Amino acid sequence: MDDSTTTDVAVVGAGAAGLYAALVAAAEGASVALVSRSPLAQTASYWAQGGIAAALADDDSPELHAADTIAAGREAARASAVRVLCEESPARVRDLQELGVQFDADRSGNLALGLEGGHSRRRVVHAGGAATGRRITRTLSALAATNERIRVLEPVAASALATAEGRCAGLTLRPREGGPFALPARAVILATGGMAALWQRTTNPRGAIGAGLSLASEAGALLADLEFMQFHPTALRLEGPRDGFLVTEAVRGEGARLYDSEGERFVDELAPRDEVALAIQTELDRTGDPAVWLDMRHVEVERFPNIAAALADVGLNPARDLIPVAPAAHYTMGGVATDLDGRSTLPGLYAVGESACTGLHGANRLASNSLAECLVFGRRAALAACREPELPAGALTPASNEAPAEQPAAEPPGEETRAALWVFAGLRRDPDGLAHLEDDPYPLARLIGASCLAREESRGAHQRTDHPEANPELDCVHTLVGSDGEPSFERWE
Repeated sequence: MDDSTTTDVAVVGAGAAGLYAALVAAAEGASVALVSRSPLAQTASYWAQGGIAAALADDDSPELHAADTIAAGREAARASAVRVLCEESPARVRDLQELGVQFDADRSGNLALGLEGGHSRRRVVHAGGAATGRRITRTLSALAATNERIRVLEPVAASALATAEGRCAGLTLRPREGGPFALPARAVILATGGMAALWQRTTNPRGAIGAGLSLASEAGALLADLEFMQFHPTALRLEGPRDGFLVTEAVRGEGARLYDSEGERFVDELAPRDEVALAIQTELDRTGDPAVWLDMRHVEVERFPNIAAALADVGLNPARDLIPVAPAAHYTMGGVATDLDGRSTLPGLYAVGESACTGLHGANRLASNSLAECLVFGRRAALAACREPELPAGALTPASNEAPAEQPAAEPPGEETRAALWVFAGLRRDPDGLAHLEDDPYPLARLIGASCLAREESRGAHQRTDHPEANPELDCVHTLVGSDGEPSFERWE
């Protein structure tokens, strides 16, 4: 496929969702362009410590998994999306095994299933302890790089989506060196990750600024549930480059405990994330301390070698020392509004993984449902994208000619934006603070502020000090917002 060729499916992003979608589309016979702004296996998924939630144990079932997901979602999870995830995730785990991913097993060779917050059963599969993301992306990257139907474009950034006759017709790409070029495509799948790095304190790499959400919004697609940013309870709190390092809740599933400054336990460590994060924040507000303490001294640290190595870098030994932790922005539960096959409100444009919002997570994501989501909905989107019709004649200038004119790009988010989101759209919000975001120079920050202001209630990851209770009238209701910044509500059954 040369630069002037129209591709069947363009996948933007090479994390778990993008890689898997590309492989599925290629297996269906499609020509695939995989666009990655960083080298393969250096995406946010690479750093994912959590595992994949799937009902694989004899005492488990998709129905139990669904019940836990809905309970964690605080009456906002979309039941149909939950059902799809819980029914299909076991098969996706088996797919990964067939593709060569080696999951952790017990001495009898059976999958070693972990327990995490909000789960009523052990159902989380890991690879290499807390190195699951690394193992999965490494395997899928190698398969994508050698697949004759997949053309890997790296390091290349998507700078705009192209539309023609009311549908997405491809995108404009900017390589690190050289000028922009157009890539016509029958379907575009955004798998660009989330936006947690827009917050000052985050577990995410700096590039997680919602690039795909911005592209979709600028092209006319609707975004959903931007007010629901999940704050992970246990991110390392320490001055220096390791601040924000994620200490997976799998260690709490294996017995780690949280203590306040007086050495007292103050929360059920295996409660859903929103509950644990708020309990920690309440404790920090009470004491003025920067962190609470995570006790891993009775955990088999060798099961989490990357955590032990990171802590050793800052002089901490989890077998001996208490670990200072505090909440940090971690996971974007909102995103590009999609149906259960990843279709956005703009025909021909799909979104999967953390860049999408099917309504699956509601107001609070259940631990380790995110990698399962990447696989389940990545596959469904790839299959649907392969069925998109041919492009209209002359819909997009081929890449060998001049790229279509782009809208002036928004300035990258600065430190002021990151500080404003942390202060005004952190774990607790009030209308006066949120109003400041309406004037932020970064467009996506303005849409976040508008969405937070529109939802006048407290639910899961969205806590309003002026509306401290959930409003039952907003059960299963999702916030939609376009580039005009005017949110509306829609009930997703």
